[in-house]
Amino acid sequence: MSGNPFLAKAEKEAAQPGGSGALYAEGTTAYAQAGGVATGSQYGAPPVVGGPAGGGLATGGRMTMQDVIVKSAISFFILLVGAAVGWNLVQSGPWLVLGAGLVAFVIAMFVIFKKSASPILVVLYSIFEGMALGGISKFYQAYGEANGNGNLVLQAVGATLIVFAVMLFVYSSKLVRVTSKTRKVFSIMLISYLVIAFISLIAALFGVGNGFGFYGMGGLGIALCLFAVGLASFSLVIDFDNIVKTTQYGVPEKESWRMAFGLMVSLVWLYLEILRLLAILNRN
Repeated sequence: MSGNPFLAKAEKEAAQPGGSGALYAEGTTAYAQAGGVATGSQYGAPPVVGGPAGGGLATGGRMTMQDVIVKSAISFFILLVGAAVGWNLVQSGPWLVLGAGLVAFVIAMFVIFKKSASPILVVLYSIFEGMALGGISKFYQAYGEANGNGNLVLQAVGATLIVFAVMLFVYSSKLVRVTSKTRKVFSIMLISYLVIAFISLIAALFGVGNGFGFYGMGGLGIALCLFAVGLASFSLVIDFDNIVKTTQYGVPEKESWRMAFGLMVSLVWLYLEILRLLAILNRN
């Protein structure tokens, strides 16, 4: 199981031999049309389509790594535009920003359960999630300035980009390998953290930790933040692995939107966790 629910869905569908999942169906169709042989993968992925002339992935209309990169760039650009809107709206219309977050959540549910990728849903999610992200960022920025601790948002963005680069290097250099065991352990840790985070949210509503919940309780809060940053960081490694493996199936090019969507969710999660950690450290 992936640490990212959106990429996990794609991987699960792709890993169902003989099943009716969209990814597996597309992969086996490409295999039949090419009339090729299956070849092994260095990542432990299922057989890759090989043509009669010497193997390789079918390319006509199939997702490539370049497709994922392009769709990710488009999604993040739209996210940034939405964030700029949310940044400027949060003071005059905080409920609009909150509403945008709820809409983004609903759209995310559609993306999770929709069998085929939907570019329009990814675009809409990027817009509304960006608005919510902009509003949250403006809140933390004001908090940092009020405590005389500078630009927390800029620090969080820089730290997020550094972590992304480090995790990409870690994965590409094979310093860390994603296995079924690591996925299982990660899933258990992620579920445990989500339970703690939910309880913390309830506690924050009652003023615990000065509105930060468990995260505002001194050393415990810092430990929780560091744990969350670690989870979000490793989620990127799992995402990279999912993208590589899914690409090898010869899935439709449109699925690159789902891959971009999942990567965006992980990065936004990482950014928010780093932003919260900086706020707590600066407050102390």
